[in-house]
Amino acid sequence: MYYSMRMRVKTVKESEYNELKKKAELNEDLLTQLVSGLEDIKAGRIKPWKRTTNRSSS
Repeated sequence: MYYSMRMRVKTVKESEYNELKKKAELNEDLLTQLVSGLEDIKAGRIKPWKRTTNRSSS
């Protein structure tokens, strides 16, 4: 089966474009941190995780 990829052009406000651009940069940074963390775990460079709870009971 053949699928054609057609490009579409969408006009957005500059403020919306800048917001989307910031989110894309943040996503890339978070992905880089995640990969780095997984590599640390794989190499054994981890400390035991201590779970802290600062929640108050309702």
